[in-house]
Amino acid sequence: MIHSDGVCLEHHASPNHGCRRSGLEPGILLLHYTDMERAEAAVAWLCAPESQVSCHYLVDEVGAIVQMVDEDRRAWHAGAASWAGETDINSCSIGIEIQNPGHSGGYPDFPGPQMIAVEALCLDILSRHDIPPHCVLAHSDVAPGRKIDPGEKFDWARLHAAGIGHWVDPSPLADGEGLCLGNEGAGVEDLQSALKGYGYGVRVSGRFDSDTHAVVEAFQRHFRQARVNGVADRSTRDTLERLIVAR
Repeated sequence: MIHSDGVCLEHHASPNHGCRRSGLEPGILLLHYTDMERAEAAVAWLCAPESQVSCHYLVDEVGAIVQMVDEDRRAWHAGAASWAGETDINSCSIGIEIQNPGHSGGYPDFPGPQMIAVEALCLDILSRHDIPPHCVLAHSDVAPGRKIDPGEKFDWARLHAAGIGHWVDPSPLADGEGLCLGNEGAGVEDLQSALKGYGYGVRVSGRFDSDTHAVVEAFQRHFRQARVNGVADRSTRDTLERLIVAR
């Protein structure tokens, strides 16, 4: 079947969906990886009533796209999550699963044909919904510490070059200490305020706790992929500052 922008779709209906709640409309485009060995198994699981999970679309390794839930319905893909103060991410998002066995399965690169299809699908969705660039997100962005997908190999810069999402070139890595677990003070508070202002669910306490560490890791997986360690070094903080200015 052909979607509105010429995107070729297969349809496998999932029963795992409901009404969007509280009058929410799609304002987030959320990208995942399947964390399963084969796309066929992922589709079967996402369409199984007992799984209690689903997504709107799945893109396999060769670029084939499967739609499982209509965009006007609330698919069950985000789980416990938050962004910019909203905690019902399923009600305000459209979810795309990208076939990849994930970190537990060797975490291969995302193939070119798959990325071409992801670009086309994202552009198609964005043509119909008012989703700002800074709300094209990773699952790890909305569920730091719980989810790490689609991970540090996913090419967000490529999507941005195609007109999808928010990006600045990461600041270069450099030697020197950064803010890390156990640190306290104004510098930590400033970091937490900046992350929260961008949208991350972090408490501004002035203490660099395990939750802050998880949020910094999530930020790095998306925006500073060369080193993902949860330490807010100068490169991480500079990249965050430039993203905020560019928004």
